[in-house]
Amino acid sequence: MKSLFTFIFSVSLFLGVVTSDLQAQVTVTGKIFAEVIATLSANETAQLNFGRFSPETEGGEVLVTPDDSRASTGTVILGSGVHNAASFYITGENEATYSITLPPEPAIITNVINNKTMQVRNWTSNPANGTGTGVLSRGSQVVRVGATLVVGNQNDNPVGIYTGTYTITFNYN
Repeated sequence: MKSLFTFIFSVSLFLGVVTSDLQAQVTVTGKIFAEVIATLSANETAQLNFGRFSPETEGGEVLVTPDDSRASTGTVILGSGVHNAASFYITGENEATYSITLPPEPAIITNVINNKTMQVRNWTSNPANGTGTGVLSRGSQVVRVGATLVVGNQNDNPVGIYTGTYTITFNYN
C-alpha cells in the first residue's frame, strides 16, 4: 500500500510539474492568399448610328436594335445608307461574369450647325442590361447596344448632322 501511495504521490507531483510548464498562449503562423485577375476593359468598336432619315411633317421615332435592325414610327421616312447598333469589345478574366448598366436617362444629340437637339432613350443591349448577364468566354465578349431616337418635325430637327455621347458601365460581379 505504501508503494501505491508513493506511486500516486509521484505521479501527482510529476503532473504538477508538467502542468506548471503549460503555456496560456500559443503562436501560429497562418497563410495568406490573393490572386490578381485581368482588368476589365471595354473599347467601342462601332458607334450607335441611326442613319439617314427625314422627319417629314410630324416626326416620330427611329429605333435601332442590338442586332442592327432599324424601324421608324410617325411620319419619319428612313433613307438609304449606313445604320448600326453600337458595339463594345469587353475583355477581362476568362469565364468571369460582369454586369451591364445602360444609361438610366436619355442622352441628347445636337445639330452641329444650329444646336437643335434630339433625345436618345430606351436603351437595349445584347447581352441584356443587368447583373451577371455578360460572360467573358475565353476572356472576351462583344456587347451590342441599340436605342430609340425621338425625332421632331422638320422645324424642330432641320437638316444636318447630330452628335452626342452617352455612358455605359461594365462591372465585374
